[in-house]
Amino acid sequence: MRPDCTDFAQLFLDDVPMMDMRAPVEFAKGAFPGVVNLPLMNDQERQKVGTCYKQQGQAAAIALGHQLVSGATRQARLDAWVAFTQAHPEGYLYCFRGGLRSQIVQGWLRDEAGIRYPRIKGGYKAMRTFLLETTQQAVEQCDFVLLGGLTGTGKTDVLHQLGNVLDLEGHANHRGSSFGKRATAQPAQIDFENQLAIDVLKKRARGIGQFVLEDEGRIVGSCTVPLALYQGMQQYPLVWLEDSFANRVERILRDYVVNLSAEFVSVHGEEDGRRLFAERMLQSMANIHKRLGGERYQRLSETLRQALEEQQRSGAVDLHRGWIEGLLNEYYDPMYAYQRDAKAERIEFAGDAVEVREYLKARALREPRI
Repeated sequence: MRPDCTDFAQLFLDDVPMMDMRAPVEFAKGAFPGVVNLPLMNDQERQKVGTCYKQQGQAAAIALGHQLVSGATRQARLDAWVAFTQAHPEGYLYCFRGGLRSQIVQGWLRDEAGIRYPRIKGGYKAMRTFLLETTQQAVEQCDFVLLGGLTGTGKTDVLHQLGNVLDLEGHANHRGSSFGKRATAQPAQIDFENQLAIDVLKKRARGIGQFVLEDEGRIVGSCTVPLALYQGMQQYPLVWLEDSFANRVERILRDYVVNLSAEFVSVHGEEDGRRLFAERMLQSMANIHKRLGGERYQRLSETLRQALEEQQRSGAVDLHRGWIEGLLNEYYDPMYAYQRDAKAERIEFAGDAVEVREYLKARALREPRI
């Protein structure tokens, strides 16, 4: 039998298959990418056993657990675990602390299916701690540079052409702005942090010691950037991306109207997708109502509404340029210009997409690799 695992780094570097024995409610609060939840107990069973443990102690709780997970229920769960072990003979199982639940599953697999399958010592809690420390160590040991620029300059496009990027918006499944919500849900906060840490781990294993980040706020949609990283972002050097106003309008039209509309249709179907897209856009405008002020909000939201109606009617998106241009001129550009002035001392380079991309690639080569 393979030994139980304590090498957390290798688990994540190699994308080792893992089955999580925690209850669904625990799994939903935070998990690791690609892990399969095959719980020993469902939420209701776990709650009953937990109450019994508090009132009568461990022995009574274990007895109740065996009573609740018995007969056909037990056999169905055992069959699922066996199927996983056969599909992933190189994998592992774990529970919250690598203790009782994972040991029970190990015992059932061994005694009733003749399968010796290793667990992860310390379980979810130990792996989670390892990932939190991975991000903290990177902040302390690595070099970081931020990519900034006005809305619509194509920062994400540039980032995707680099190999040393930590894509906060990608991990958060959100574009970071008031209109940045996607057609699919954002990850839970813990999932966001775990994915980011694994990204850091894999890149550092390839020898990358410098990372490029988009200049973000602390909150990306509903996901919060880890505090140590965000604090560092208030000091890191900044590279500023520039582009013409016309190009920025077209890029926003592409990303936030054409592509996002198609994304909603792909996820929800033609009719529901178009309706939900329109609702999302109007809600996004409403979310900045107070910052826009009453008159400006009424004018821009009406322009948006007309553009959405024409898009629904004919598929044409030309009218969307009206509210995009208005938001840039009257809201986003003044705000970003103020932020740029406040960060002027940290800006070490400014240029268009090609110039910035080449500068960042050259900069990565100059920095020590860890």
